[in-house]
Amino acid sequence: MDFTSAAPSIVKSIKQRDLLNTWLRLYARQQIAPAIWEYQPARLEEELSDLIYYTVDHSTPTPRLTIQSEGSRISRAYGHTGKGILLNDYVGPRLAPFVMPVYHECVARGLPVYSVADVDDIYGRVVAYERLLLPFLTYDKVSHVIASLKTFCEDGGFEIKNLMRGNDAPPRPKLRVVIEHDLFHRAPGRIAPAELIEFADQPGASVTSEIIELN
Repeated sequence: MDFTSAAPSIVKSIKQRDLLNTWLRLYARQQIAPAIWEYQPARLEEELSDLIYYTVDHSTPTPRLTIQSEGSRISRAYGHTGKGILLNDYVGPRLAPFVMPVYHECVARGLPVYSVADVDDIYGRVVAYERLLLPFLTYDKVSHVIASLKTFCEDGGFEIKNLMRGNDAPPRPKLRVVIEHDLFHRAPGRIAPAELIEFADQPGASVTSEIIELN
C-alpha cells in the first residue's frame, strides 16, 4: 500500500490527537521536527502503556531503529518485551514487510506517519490497530521516534495477548498516510491565522483587520 498525504484530522483517537497536537506546537516554530527533550505532553504518564520509544541509527544505508522502552500493552500484543532489540528483529520476518516501511517513511520524511491495519485476535475477532509515529531531530537528522499504538474492536472486547503473533493471517493494511497538511495546532477558541474580521458597525467606512497569529 502506498502512502498518501493527510492533515492531522485523519487521526481519530483523542489521546493520539493530543500527542500529535503537542508535536505540532513545537513543529510550528521553525517548520521542522522538534528535539526529543522538548516533547513533554500533558498527562504523558497515562499513555506510557501504549507508547514505544526508539533511537535511530543512520550508520547503515537503511536506518535501524532500536527499542528503548515499551508499554505493557505492547509487550502483551507481541508476546514478549523488546527493550534493546532492533525493531526489525523484534517484529520478525513475517511482520517486518508490514511494519518497517511505516517507520522508514517517518524517518525519511521527518513528519508524523499514521497507519491503520486490521488484525485478528486469537479468537478471530477483527481488531483495528492504529499506529501514530512522531519523529524527533538531532543535528538535522531523525534521531528518535515515538510510536503511539491503539487497538479498537467494533465487537467490543478482544484478546490483546499475542495479538500480533497469535494468528497466521497477516495484518491487512487499511490506511498509510504522511501527515503533511495543515501542520499547525489551533487552540480552542482562538482566531485562525490570517482570518479577516470586519468591523461594519463602527461609524464611517467599514474597517477590515487582518489577525495574524504569532507562534
